[in-house]
Amino acid sequence: MRNYIWNFLAFFCLISVSFSQTKTIEKGTYISTNKGQKIKLNLLDDNKYELVFYSGDYKTKGDSLIFENKDKSQNTFDLSFSVDKKAKNIKIKFLNPSYYSFYIGTQKGNQAVQYQRISDIKTKVDPEWLKADLEFDIEKTDYVYLVYEDYNGQSNVFKYALPKDVSEIKINYELALLTDLKITGLFDKKTNELKISEQSGKDPLVFVNEKEVTPERTSKVKPLENETVLNWTYPGKEPLATEDFGVATDSTATADYATTVTVDTAYAKLYDFKLKIENNLKSAVAANKLAKSKYLVIAVDGKNASAKENFNAYVKDQEVQTSYAMYDAYNPIYDVFNYYLAGSDDQKWLKNNKISNDPSVVVLNADGDILAIAHSNLTDKKYELNYYGDFFQKLKRADAFVSFDKTFKNKKAADADLIAAFNKASQLESYYDYDSDDVSNENATEFVIMKKSLDKKEVAQNWKKLIEAHQKDAKPNMYLVETILKEISNQGFTKQLFNEERILTDTDFLSIDYLLKHSDNIEESRTAFNATEGEVHNVGNVVSEISSALQRNSYVSQEGVSGEVNKDKIISTYKKIIAGGKGNFEAYRNYFEYFSQVEDKDGSNTSFLREFSTYFDANLASGKESPIEKLDVMFSTLDPSSAYSYDGWAAFKEYHSNLCNSAAWTVVLKPANSGFIKSAIIWSEYSLVVTKNNSYYLDTLAQLYYKDGQKEKAIQTQTLAVKYLNAAVEEETASEIKETLSKMQNGTY
Repeated sequence: MRNYIWNFLAFFCLISVSFSQTKTIEKGTYISTNKGQKIKLNLLDDNKYELVFYSGDYKTKGDSLIFENKDKSQNTFDLSFSVDKKAKNIKIKFLNPSYYSFYIGTQKGNQAVQYQRISDIKTKVDPEWLKADLEFDIEKTDYVYLVYEDYNGQSNVFKYALPKDVSEIKINYELALLTDLKITGLFDKKTNELKISEQSGKDPLVFVNEKEVTPERTSKVKPLENETVLNWTYPGKEPLATEDFGVATDSTATADYATTVTVDTAYAKLYDFKLKIENNLKSAVAANKLAKSKYLVIAVDGKNASAKENFNAYVKDQEVQTSYAMYDAYNPIYDVFNYYLAGSDDQKWLKNNKISNDPSVVVLNADGDILAIAHSNLTDKKYELNYYGDFFQKLKRADAFVSFDKTFKNKKAADADLIAAFNKASQLESYYDYDSDDVSNENATEFVIMKKSLDKKEVAQNWKKLIEAHQKDAKPNMYLVETILKEISNQGFTKQLFNEERILTDTDFLSIDYLLKHSDNIEESRTAFNATEGEVHNVGNVVSEISSALQRNSYVSQEGVSGEVNKDKIISTYKKIIAGGKGNFEAYRNYFEYFSQVEDKDGSNTSFLREFSTYFDANLASGKESPIEKLDVMFSTLDPSSAYSYDGWAAFKEYHSNLCNSAAWTVVLKPANSGFIKSAIIWSEYSLVVTKNNSYYLDTLAQLYYKDGQKEKAIQTQTLAVKYLNAAVEEETASEIKETLSKMQNGTY
């Protein structure tokens, strides 16, 4: 049985039992207050106690016992929200994040999720880690993602929708004290023993009836020494897997008294991942080049007589671990390293590359360039050579720098090489300070990462030339498309190489023109491109991604200049999208969100209201179909990746109610918008057709009626606004709605 059953005994010293100050400690059963599986403390007669870690129901089938967990254990986050309309940012208060591996992500609409590691934020905010809790601000957003990553690389990802006008989020992580057990038992008739084990059947716990307990036999032979050693090994020892998943199969017990309990075939269909190990360095480098996105790990261990045996054991372990990660089908995300054991025929290559230490571990990119060297054996590096660790991110970053440096210096570099270099850099993860702990000692057992410096201006100039050179393409280059989308979203090579967010440039708008020109072809090609074997891509609907990027860039500033400087170009781009018949829901949504925040020179919102009026008349205004039927048709055409497609019909319907109310409200607020009062009344009435009895919407409509001279209708409508006030309406807003009714009634509005 897994060791973790016994590890729970360590909790005993951490458990506290509380009693009322007015009572004495009574005998009986006490239940732990943690979530999930409860721990029971039984205080018995004669000052005896029992600590019960697991309890639940069981069934008997012949000689077998089947156990069922009543309470499922799961780590979870507990969130609470505070709301303030005036708040510009959202304050995050993370209660005692300690040293757990937490991440926080933010997402606006259907844009890409932006993740940060909580420990990185903690280090910036509280460098000495003196405070238990962590407080920091994030920009306004629609969704928050919270992630807990355990030591085996398995992550729990939670997505939360944020309420309107949220100003503070308090986060508390609730760790499940006990994990769920999957145990079964069988009764051995010959020995009268009850054997309990996990479904693997390995290492059962043996129980006998307490009436038949015999005295324990103690060993008479004592060891000369006794010590605890971390990661103990010996030459040729096969590495242990981090988790004993134990695939159970049918029992082959020969005795007729042994009865199997149950068979767990959960892992019987695991993908059987295999690494192809080449027998010479030239073939290994060539195979790695074909893989494109993998790295070749060369083990140099010529002085070790067991090198081949150790290498084979390491490879086998990697195959097993990768099979578990992939589970039931091949997934290139987990297949990131190839391996090769250097031999006597490789001495010339080692000498040419100044690799003299034995043992050593050398990592090459797909082009055969050296990215990292450690003066260590391969087994000692097993925990760094994985797909989820910092070292892999460092390798990708080093690979991007090396590729740029090599390509820029090569005067004969092909167009495809330039695209590949930019694309490689754009695929990096969110920027972290991966270079902070690099080791420079030439005899270091830790990996030394190769470093290349890049000139930001040179990178920008080469990117501009590349975009200009492709303006006349007959069909799109999908790697270039993917790179452009990342770059205009401030997630591309500029962000990854220089950790810089920037406002859109002329080159960016030229690249957007490239995307719009080929948008139909891109839409036809992106599914096949995303499914390219051995590669990882996620190109979404190009129009949706462009509109999201334009919206996101409006919040960016660079050297004191905000994205507002591009107002005319952004509006022009949206108009190109709409004029070209590409104006899907996501494009309009982002367009309106951007446009509604931009005033005309006279202080009015005339430009926005004109555009909204056109959209309303074309898509929402009543005709033969009802407003709900029209919305349903629009909803059925949403891109599957849309946030509103994910959130469902109710959210989509609510968005349009809010949109119409917001547009109408701008007419209430600003006298300069009064020319749209008749239209605003129609928009406001529409919002109440879609979402009935909403106090906010009724308040808007009533004030429009009043401004239009329909005072009796205004008072009737405002009376309804007061009638339908509920706890969801903020106290301040509720007071304003009531006050507006009073002013309308006494003629002081």
